[in-house]
Amino acid sequence: MAIHTLPWHEAPPAGCRGGAVSVGNFDGVHRGHVALVEELRRQAAAIHGPAVVLTFDPHPLQLLRPDSYPPPLTPPAERARLLQAHGANEVVVLRTTPDLLDLTAEEFFERVVRGQFDARALVEGVNFGFGRGRGGNVDTLAELCRRDGLGLVVVPPLQLDGEPVSSSRIRSALQRGAVAEAAACLGRPYRLTGTVGVGQRRGATLGFPTANLERTETLIPGDGVYAGRTWLPSPLAPPGRGVGGEGFWPAAANIGPNPTFGENARKVEVHLIGFQGDLYGSELSVDFIERLRDTRRFGDVNELIAQLRTDMDQAREITR
Repeated sequence: MAIHTLPWHEAPPAGCRGGAVSVGNFDGVHRGHVALVEELRRQAAAIHGPAVVLTFDPHPLQLLRPDSYPPPLTPPAERARLLQAHGANEVVVLRTTPDLLDLTAEEFFERVVRGQFDARALVEGVNFGFGRGRGGNVDTLAELCRRDGLGLVVVPPLQLDGEPVSSSRIRSALQRGAVAEAAACLGRPYRLTGTVGVGQRRGATLGFPTANLERTETLIPGDGVYAGRTWLPSPLAPPGRGVGGEGFWPAAANIGPNPTFGENARKVEVHLIGFQGDLYGSELSVDFIERLRDTRRFGDVNELIAQLRTDMDQAREITR
């Protein structure tokens, strides 16, 4: 099992050829994507080949319509890792270029799917689009596969609470602050990663020091206060233990402005409950578990401190 990042016209390693292939962006690697990868593995086993996921970086919209490209749900490296963790034998990330995006659907099928990957079967979702201007769809792909004698399985959308699971649904839920709905669609809590920068240090004077998360690559949930788990490397001796030597601290995260102190800038401030130490410059990841309340203006500092204590108690109870 491996992850490969290649120029789109470069031949992949031999272990990526002759198998079942699924092509897509897979933003978020949500439960619908996981169902697709599971089907991919079944088809790969049937033809005795590898299960290959083919994805792209950057997202095509970043080149075609950069002004309308929404923040992603997962960075490229994390997306590839999750696809592999859910069962893909090989994950190939093709570098997106204008000449790749200029290929027609048939050219992409002939040159990439058949020529470079020697695909023997394909697995896609019902909304799959490919080629210049997304000129090809699953019907186009079905005709191309019939012509060349390839198997094609079209996986229906996974339904949750009567609605299909999709990256756009997850993005909408996060923007509304509905992190529990997003987690149900993802199959895991939504994670935001960034670097701890220097803030106003006001939290420390109130008895609730915060890590100000900067340089985030992915979508920031809507304004509010959240209960979460903050992941740190094991040398920082966190109280909860995860996989791979990581550990977590229960946390309360505030997203938005600070109206009590007249600050309008939107920030991500995370208080690690019980943590003492210097995190400046460290990479920090926050899993969003539950939204606790709106951000709001408080009458005075004492009222704010009382609310912060309530927030910490709730966050500790929810994330333990």
